[in-house]
Amino acid sequence: MASTTPGRFLPPSPNVEEPFRVTPKLALRVAILGMLALGIFAILFLRLWALQVLSGSQYLRTAQNNQLRTVRVQAPRGPILDRYGRTLVTNKAGTEIQIWPADLPKQGRYRLLHRLERIVSFPLAQVASEIDQRGGDPLTPVIVKQGVTEDQVAYLYEHQDDFPGVQISQTYLRKYPYGSLAAQLVGYTGEISAQQLKADAKLGYRPGDTIGQAGVEASYDTLLRGVAGQAKLRVDSLGRPRSDLTLTQPPRAGNVLRLTLDAKLQSAAEQAIVYGIKVSGQWAADGGAIVAMDPRDGSILAMASYPTYNPSVYVGRVGLKALANAGLTPGTAEAKNFPSLNRAVAGGYPPGSVFKPVTALAAMQEHLLSPYSSLPCTGSYKSHGQVFHNWDPYANSLMTLPTALAASCDTYFYRVGEDFYSLPPERGHPLQLWAARFGFGQTTGVDVGPETAGLLPTPEWRQQTFTKKTDPCCWQIDRLWKPGDSIQLAIGQKDLLVTPLQMARFYSLIANGGRLVTPHVLMDVEQGGSSAGPGRVLRSYTGVTQPSGVDPAALAVVRDGLFEATHANIGTSSAIFGSFPVRIAGKTGTAEKVVHIGSYTGLQNQSWWCGYGSADGQTVRGKPPLVVCALIENGGHGGTAAAPAALKVFEQYFGVKTAKLGVIRSD
Repeated sequence: MASTTPGRFLPPSPNVEEPFRVTPKLALRVAILGMLALGIFAILFLRLWALQVLSGSQYLRTAQNNQLRTVRVQAPRGPILDRYGRTLVTNKAGTEIQIWPADLPKQGRYRLLHRLERIVSFPLAQVASEIDQRGGDPLTPVIVKQGVTEDQVAYLYEHQDDFPGVQISQTYLRKYPYGSLAAQLVGYTGEISAQQLKADAKLGYRPGDTIGQAGVEASYDTLLRGVAGQAKLRVDSLGRPRSDLTLTQPPRAGNVLRLTLDAKLQSAAEQAIVYGIKVSGQWAADGGAIVAMDPRDGSILAMASYPTYNPSVYVGRVGLKALANAGLTPGTAEAKNFPSLNRAVAGGYPPGSVFKPVTALAAMQEHLLSPYSSLPCTGSYKSHGQVFHNWDPYANSLMTLPTALAASCDTYFYRVGEDFYSLPPERGHPLQLWAARFGFGQTTGVDVGPETAGLLPTPEWRQQTFTKKTDPCCWQIDRLWKPGDSIQLAIGQKDLLVTPLQMARFYSLIANGGRLVTPHVLMDVEQGGSSAGPGRVLRSYTGVTQPSGVDPAALAVVRDGLFEATHANIGTSSAIFGSFPVRIAGKTGTAEKVVHIGSYTGLQNQSWWCGYGSADGQTVRGKPPLVVCALIENGGHGGTAAAPAALKVFEQYFGVKTAKLGVIRSD
């Protein structure tokens, strides 16, 4: 038996593959995979090293900042004072409830709003819409309610875990110590709208900012609003505060505005309108305006408009119901006779006879009228087959210009108006040209608005206004400038429209010797002023005047006529001012206007009186001259409503009372 030797070599079988042999191809693949794995691990290692070592402190700060919220700290708006330091508008501390949209829960946010609305009443739909518009904005809260009570604040603090995203903050609310005084003039504030934010992007406004929305608050918002500060607040993941505010940049309060207004005179003017409505005896008398101005530089001492409103209705989140009750919504404004309208600058009215001095000056400048030659004043005047009536149907005498102004003779000025119409074409339209030089048909440039330019009609205006498209039935006739247009323009009627401020500006020109002033309400801008004393004056307003080019001799004739109107027996307001201790000069006006009151549509007389005192331009009882222009809507004759209202303003200004009123005989 043969034995087997260990380690003997047996030749491989050709039918059996070697299972574990590493081929060159396989080795290459393994090497490539190994290098790839090594590269990946190297990249991960380097990235981890960079995060931990190189950027560790940066990401730590970022993580900490995620717990901190940067909060804008509202700057207190500057107060608004009258010329003597009386506070017209100031601030009061208040508490507001904010919602941060980014911190609201994704589910159940509207249930949260409903719960919050039951605690602090607010317009739920409006707030929900604002939250949706803000989306996930982490920087701008939505103000839900301002001026909340202590009990409401206490409840929300106790249940803050139930109201994620809801924060309580301190704020400043506007306060009006005199209530509705000068409401249309000082205006009000409110949250900036999307349209305003887009239009005023260069001014640095932010969503949620409170800005001036009307009056002085709007005109001088950039001076009043101040500069917001910044503070840090630590919050949790639900946006709930977990620390006190830490001020990092203090806010800078807004500047103080000192106005030319005299609060006592403003109050007297507002009461005078109500008095004029009462004494008018007219059922339709329901509004009016009074402007009191320094004729030397255009400083406005009073600008009253009635009806009015209390601007405190706009403090905090505005409720539509409160606005509707005050007549401050489109649906209720007409029923309340538009209380937000500043009639002194935005109301256009036919001026009637207070415009006659314009006609007189233009006629003398154009040498159409010799002031002391006589023209007939009759009960009527006929021109081109049409009869024009005098307000006094029994008049029948010759009058000079001063007497015609005093008696307010319509037919005298009808004749002057026709003389203007009869001028050759190359003379143009001198009555309108002089009226424009006196400030009519254009805005006055007053620093509070909005302001209307009124309407100074011309033949060109008729051509442009009455076209086949706008007046399909009668445009070929209506577009013609006819004799009656010039005749009625001469007494301030037909298409002519003016504002009380424009009339006050013109009578200032008469009082100051022919200079056209720019009306203004800003006296100066101060830093840190108060009723205790003026602050450092940053900017003062100096009155702007320009010469009108009117002949001083012509002005003297008109001044004589205006003085006779308040003192002569035939004067249309002599019964009101004849016994007043201070010499007053002025003119009544009665202007027909088509009005719509409820279901009534018809002609009503607008009652005017414009004038100045003292008539000789001297200081009286320490007071410089004052121009007063009063309008009582639908108030009848000028001497029965507007003149008595103007008298009340002069009584307050000069500190004296009239002895008695006579029998009123007025146009």
